[in-house]
Amino acid sequence: MFAPKAFLDAIGSQASRLFNGETPLPRPEIEAQLKGIVQGALSKLDVVSRDEFDSQMVVLARTRARLEALEAKVAELEERLAPPASE
Repeated sequence: MFAPKAFLDAIGSQASRLFNGETPLPRPEIEAQLKGIVQGALSKLDVVSRDEFDSQMVVLARTRARLEALEAKVAELEERLAPPASE
């Protein structure tokens, strides 16, 4: 994984190559190439898309609810199995 400074330096050097060309590129082409540079750099990082993150949050919420229900059931069963307190 890139260090933040190395990541920004890599993007900066690739972007500067776009602007140092002898022939000026049209704006849409520059935007497309910059987008490609950034996407390429981000693909090297250990990141997930927002959709993937959101879907995992849903899975986590369901899992957490299931865990809480199971913990409550175990506590109830342990209470039933516990010998009565003798006083």
